[in-house]
Amino acid sequence: MIAIMQDSLKVSWIQAPLVWENADGNRSFFENEISLIETDVVLLPEMFTTGFSMNPSALAETMDGETIQWMRRLAAQQNCAIAGSVIIREDEQYFNRLVWMNPDGAYWTYDKRHLFSYAGEEKVYTAGNERVVWNFKGWRILPQVCFDLRFPVWARNQNDYDLAFYVANWPSKRSFPWKQLLVARAIENQAFVIGVNRVGDDGNGIAHSGDSLALNALGETLEASTPFQKSVDTVELRKEDLELVRNRFQFLQEQDDFKLL
Repeated sequence: MIAIMQDSLKVSWIQAPLVWENADGNRSFFENEISLIETDVVLLPEMFTTGFSMNPSALAETMDGETIQWMRRLAAQQNCAIAGSVIIREDEQYFNRLVWMNPDGAYWTYDKRHLFSYAGEEKVYTAGNERVVWNFKGWRILPQVCFDLRFPVWARNQNDYDLAFYVANWPSKRSFPWKQLLVARAIENQAFVIGVNRVGDDGNGIAHSGDSLALNALGETLEASTPFQKSVDTVELRKEDLELVRNRFQFLQEQDDFKLL
């Protein structure tokens, strides 16, 4: 049975300076922060336990590994969903896998579709091939990871989601397209959009400005993190606001008709 859409959804995110390839340190940091939040959902950056590392053979975990167990324990403790991407090994392959852990211990996964060839991600990770939409408290949610943001067809709203979120390690020198593309995804898909990015330098000396933010279905900013600083932010998404936009501007019904192969 599909749940009736809750009138509002409180979503929090943590814009963090990840400790390079140090899962214990990152889990400890995030646990301290999450324990202080009262919310429905907590979103963490891409590869939140390691940073954006191309060293999966040394860092990968399994789906019954320490980070998944940590997410399950913390989601139950805080009575909220927790989501972020982790390096996962499965069938001798490595995935940049976004894991959504529900408070009851059930979880959903999405494997990053568009691997970042500029950093050689496709040489060590296997791309996902399934676009998924999750239903949480009646809200239909599309998960995406970083480089997916540049590919609008993959995020095309087929009248099947209300919120899209992107977890990322997006460099500060490309912060302008990060912010513009998030706005574009919100406007063209008439959906709430949240982008969660890290801050600080990674192990390759690449700087990240964060610029995490939440947008409404008109592309207007609802909440934004302070650039270059650790930040914990929360936004309340309202069903009424989304319906107002979609009822007034019924653009989704006028989309070109095509299917992804």
